[in-house]
Amino acid sequence: MVSVFNLDGVKHHVRTCIPEAKLIPAGKPFYCLSSEDLRNTHCCYSDFCNKIDLMVPSGHLKDNEPPSSWGPVELVAVIAGPVFLVFVVMIIVVFVFHHHQRVYHNRQRLDMEDPSCEMCLSKDKTLQDLVYDLSTSGSGSGLPLFVQRTVARTIVLQEIIGKGRFGEVWRGRWRGGDVAVKIFSSREERSWFREAEIYQTVMLRHENILGFIAADNKDNGTWTQLWLVSDYHEHGSLFDYLNRYTVTIEGMIKLALSAASGLAHLHMEIVGTQGKPGIAHRDLKSKNILVKKNGTCAIADLGLAVRHDSVTDTIDIAPNQRVGTKRYMAPEVLDETINMKHFDSFKCADIYALGLVYWEIARRCNAGGIHEEYQLPYYDLVPSDPSIEEMRKVVCDQKLRPNIPNWWQSYEALRVMAQCPGRCENLGSEPQHEETAQSCHARVDV
Repeated sequence: MVSVFNLDGVKHHVRTCIPEAKLIPAGKPFYCLSSEDLRNTHCCYSDFCNKIDLMVPSGHLKDNEPPSSWGPVELVAVIAGPVFLVFVVMIIVVFVFHHHQRVYHNRQRLDMEDPSCEMCLSKDKTLQDLVYDLSTSGSGSGLPLFVQRTVARTIVLQEIIGKGRFGEVWRGRWRGGDVAVKIFSSREERSWFREAEIYQTVMLRHENILGFIAADNKDNGTWTQLWLVSDYHEHGSLFDYLNRYTVTIEGMIKLALSAASGLAHLHMEIVGTQGKPGIAHRDLKSKNILVKKNGTCAIADLGLAVRHDSVTDTIDIAPNQRVGTKRYMAPEVLDETINMKHFDSFKCADIYALGLVYWEIARRCNAGGIHEEYQLPYYDLVPSDPSIEEMRKVVCDQKLRPNIPNWWQSYEALRVMAQCPGRCENLGSEPQHEETAQSCHARVDV
């Protein structure tokens, strides 16, 4: 028998002869068994057994090697890893807990601030009921904030119906009725806040101003969406409407009168405890006027509007980098001679823009089977996206105005539309936009 093992780092060999009587059990004697990783044993039944050279078991070779150990980096990773994971889990749990607590307390606080909210949003209240409540509200400043938030967060968006520099406009559904949802991009937060603020001005509601329903900021998990919910008008903007349809003389007058009526209410100051300041639009154009189902107009997009405080004779201009649409800018805005401290200056600029809108409407009037193709003001004088310099050159330096077709003189209504403010009959004359929205309304209402 030959056996080899390692003891205290020293290799030991054992060679011996064993009597046959001790080789039990027969066929697989205990003396001939090796111990894995400890002793390597071999029984030899032939000659020259001493020449057998056995390998030391691998386990003993490992014992001879220096014991492996972890370095400081490995130890830190093993210890700190689980601790860090536990810490992160605890932070998440605490954050979720506080978030739910905050939401719960906010709901409790809002319910206490406005106990009528539950009544306002009873399960059987429809969109028509909500709009009626808004129209008959004594304050005229819109729904309570909690109701606005509740309405906005239960709207189901259906389809996108428009895009602009502010974001997107969607058609949404709320309790069986259609609403328009203007979704501002996060970088347009100031415009969203300003427009919501203006729409909730006391006594602003008017049949020819877009009906405001709610405003809310919604977190969709990735970014914050800024919603402004209003009445939905399936015809879309006046720009879209005039591109699709021509109008009769009666239809033209209805559009013109309602636009002037809405602007007159916007400009008008209402004095009293529940009074309304004068408001100038500053971005009036056919794309910012909606056409209602009954063929009248509703002025929209009040993000650039300014309010006048008659007591202090100051103008509330929002800190907004946006400017109005260059194509519709009045001459004094283009050449920067407008008096920014005088509220009537802003109203006059609105009247000029209204005159250009009238020109757009009149072109689509079908009188005696004759009508013009839809075009934007100054379409034949400036590019599709003109700069302020290009508009200033045409409007201020050359004193040009949109062309009036000769055949308009054959119809009294079209002749009156051609004389409205915002343009002039002779190329060398100054723009006649010193009138008011009320006088413009009266001029068309013939």
